[in-house]
Parts: sequence; structure tokens; C-alpha cells
Amino acid sequence: MRRNISVPASLLPYLDALRLPYRWLVRQEAVVLVAAFAIVLALLGFVKLAGEVREGETRSFDEWALNLARRADDPARLIGPPWLAESVTDVTALGSPTVLIIVLLSSMGYMVLRNRYDEAALVSVASAGGAVLSAGLKELFGRGRPDIVPHLVHVNSLSFPSGHSTEAMVIYLTLGALLARFAVRRAVRVYLIANALTLTLLIGVSRICLGVHYPTDVLAGWSVGLMWALLCWLGARYLQYRGAVEAPASQKAK
Repeated sequence: MRRNISVPASLLPYLDALRLPYRWLVRQEAVVLVAAFAIVLALLGFVKLAGEVREGETRSFDEWALNLARRADDPARLIGPPWLAESVTDVTALGSPTVLIIVLLSSMGYMVLRNRYDEAALVSVASAGGAVLSAGLKELFGRGRPDIVPHLVHVNSLSFPSGHSTEAMVIYLTLGALLARFAVRRAVRVYLIANALTLTLLIGVSRICLGVHYPTDVLAGWSVGLMWALLCWLGARYLQYRGAVEAPASQKAK
């Protein structure tokens, strides 16, 4: 015989608050599981990499990769044509704090003018969180800059993880994901995300070519940035389900 269990009226608002995330998880099951799996992989990758860096097990790989981009007869010069060093410097500037702030303010200004205040708030939270996370991890690990090859640009901060790689991954991927939300065609959405990832990849590689980061710094930065960007993206999808964020154009068209 089934027994009916009565719930005190005072607890009903709390139960209703718990039902909403549960229903969201059920409806978004595939997307949430894929994103959660990627977050776990990124976290495990960072933890594994950080442990090996602390134990010095990545030293030979870092040295090999840094020397790979330099001329054997003159480590102060990159292999390839003379203009390559200038081009790499231009690419790395796309991940600098100055350029990222300009991109952020311009993007958020556009969102505010379009009355998309929630998207603007999401970008600000994602970028600020990424910056704090990067700075905190740098202080925690305290790894110095590479001294294997000459630096081709001036740096004065700690090395692990790469701040350029972390913040470029967070900001460009978040902006790419938001732009993709306004696109109806799947090909356009894929194009926008692919461009954001390619730009982040080039910025990270440029840091290695310039000799200011170990390759493991860049890999760690990508891992941390991807993890944080995906967490913010999941938060945006949940807000969208609650109606706090406007639904993507692809859903409106259906």
C-alpha cells in the first residue's frame, strides 16, 4: 500500500527551485553531458600537466619545442623569412590585455546598444573570471619565464599558465559562441566557433615562437581557458532556459 507523504508548505518554494535545474538537465542532456565531459577532460589535463611541470618531467619537451622554432646558428632568430618575427609579434598582440580590453569594450558596447544586457554581463563575468583565474594560478605555481632561448618581446610576469592563451581562449571563444547564437545556419555557427579556436591556437603558438612561454604553459592556458569558457557557456544556456537570456536565432526560426 502506497503511503502519501505530505510536504510542509514552507518547503514547496525550495522544491520548485530544485525542479527547474533538474528539468533543464533532462531537456539539455546531450549538450550538457558533452560539455561536462570536455570540462572534466580539460581539468584532468591541467592537473596532470601541472604535476609533471612541478616534477620537472616536461623539461626536455619544453627545450626541444622552444629550439624547434629557432635557427641552429643563431637562437635569437626564428627559422623562416625575416618578416616572420614581426608577423608573430602582431599575432601575439591579439592576446594582449590592451587588445582584449578593446575587443571586450567594443563588443559589450554593441550588446548594450542592442539591449542585450544579459549577454554583456556574461562576457564581463567570463573575462573577469578568466583573468582572476590566470593570475591566481600564476602566483600559485610561481614558474619563471623560459631562459632557453632569447625573448623576442619584453615580459615581466610569471609563466605558468600562459595568460595570453587562457584569456584569449575565454574571451574569443565566449564571443564566438555568442555570435553563433545569432546565426540561423549551422555552417555559420561552426565557422564562428572554428575562427575563435583558430585565433586562440595562433596566439598560443606565437608565445612559444617568441620564447616567452614554455609549450606546457600554453597547453595549461588552453586547458584552463576552455574549462572556464565552457562553464560560462553552460551558465548562459541555463539562463536561456529560465528566460533570462534571449534564445538563439536558430531556435527562433523553428
